Amino acid sequence: MRRDRDEVREFLTGLARLTVRGVAVSWEPLTAGGRRVELPTYAFQRERYWLEVPSAVGDVTTAGLAPSEHPLLGAIMRRADVDGVVFTGRWSLRTHPWLGEHRVGSSVVFPGTGFVELLVRAGDEVGCGRIEELTQETPLVVPEHGALQLQVVVGAPEEPGLRGVAVYSRVEDADEDVPWTRHASGLLSHSEASPGFELAQWPPAGAEALDVDNLYQRLADAGLVYGERFQGLKAGWIKGENIYAEIRLPEHAVAEAEQYALHPAVLDAALQSSGLNDSPEMQATAYVPFSWSGVSLFAVGASVLRVCVRHVARDRVS
Repeated sequence: MRRDRDEVREFLTGLARLTVRGVAVSWEPLTAGGRRVELPTYAFQRERYWLEVPSAVGDVTTAGLAPSEHPLLGAIMRRADVDGVVFTGRWSLRTHPWLGEHRVGSSVVFPGTGFVELLVRAGDEVGCGRIEELTQETPLVVPEHGALQLQVVVGAPEEPGLRGVAVYSRVEDADEDVPWTRHASGLLSHSEASPGFELAQWPPAGAEALDVDNLYQRLADAGLVYGERFQGLKAGWIKGENIYAEIRLPEHAVAEAEQYALHPAVLDAALQSSGLNDSPEMQATAYVPFSWSGVSLFAVGASVLRVCVRHVARDRVS
């Protein structure tokens, strides 16, 4: 019993707590005339009905800029010193809440797949459809409060047909003398590749199913905490050295994916599939991508993927 609380409610609450802890309680005197029913054994399904309201972007042309038409990049400006461009953006967990669904430990860390998205958009602007290389140098941590300013700087053409690119950020309310941090750099090229794969038969004939049920709990135990958008890996198979996987964004994020070349959460889930057949020792370690090469995109706005992944080294996949 508790002072100043309803005795019947407190008594029944105590009985309920005993019940869920395995103590046998006779409920018949309380529920005379009632009947016992079974609770459903499936996991309760949660469905969001909140409207995803994008952050408003003003008329950037009044500042001598052009709209970038990309959710992570607010504006674009042609450089005056060389034949290059600068993209600018502003991020926060309020304007881009999906960023908060990618955490390493207790920090919100911009995913490596996000840098791929930024370079793909930058390459489109200068006619470079391929990322020859991309290396992350410093993690881009998104603050829990406040906002970040972002710049993606594309340099002049180099030989043979390459352009350098780099990604910088700075806390919005930082002092003017605080320098920008370079998080990633790379090279863009004009190379026009063609798809070297075909996944029309699904799943591939002879592929054996892999268990994906405990994947996200294992990742969380290893320090990678994914929100709903980043938990897109729905099924996996293995055939020879290839791992196949199906990726699907939650229904409320499908329209969001159409605004991106390839939503970072979708590509991240594709990379997660590379660990489905790892040994228990490997599964206990959290891996995040930091280096890329030979990236080409052939279709945009996808919310469902069929994936083929192959390990080419202990810590490298294609």
